[in-house]
Amino acid sequence: MAHPWWVNLAAVIPVAAYLVWRREGLALSGRQLLTGGIFAIAFGFLEAAVVVYLRAATGLLPGGGGAVAAGMPEALYRQADLLAEIPQRLLHVEVMREAATMVMLTCVALLASRRFRERWAMFLWTFAIWDIVYYGGLRVLVNWPGSLRDPDVLFLIPVPWLAPVWFPLAVSGLMIAAILAARARKAAEKS
Repeated sequence: MAHPWWVNLAAVIPVAAYLVWRREGLALSGRQLLTGGIFAIAFGFLEAAVVVYLRAATGLLPGGGGAVAAGMPEALYRQADLLAEIPQRLLHVEVMREAATMVMLTCVALLASRRFRERWAMFLWTFAIWDIVYYGGLRVLVNWPGSLRDPDVLFLIPVPWLAPVWFPLAVSGLMIAAILAARARKAAEKS
């Protein structure tokens, strides 16, 4: 699964969010979800392009190698080992880019609603779509990932998060389903 161990807890977020939202549903309009989704699609592709540029600039387009670290699957270790090959200055830029990404997704969520529950839902909605499109963009641009089992560095803040590609895609898919189900419940109450 994912490393460090606590990254696996991300799989709980869609279920927990739905359980919180199911009583009242979510008061997000189709227009809000569509607009947030369009933003997330564009932003996901932009992020994929930036990662392609970063990997090209550092000579790290798909591939790499490394020894196996104790307690970490070999493929995930190789991904972690690639981080050591990125110049420290670029690694700092990458961390700042990730922080800026979270700020931008948060701003979209803050603009979507006045209530915390809908803001949280919009953040998760845009994050999930952004994440799925990011991997799709990488697949189109550089034919990576080759498999859903391919390892990836998901995030660098506060430490590198490592997992097979299927893990963030599954969490994102579940999040989209949870938001749509909670919103459908609200729409059914209005009918």
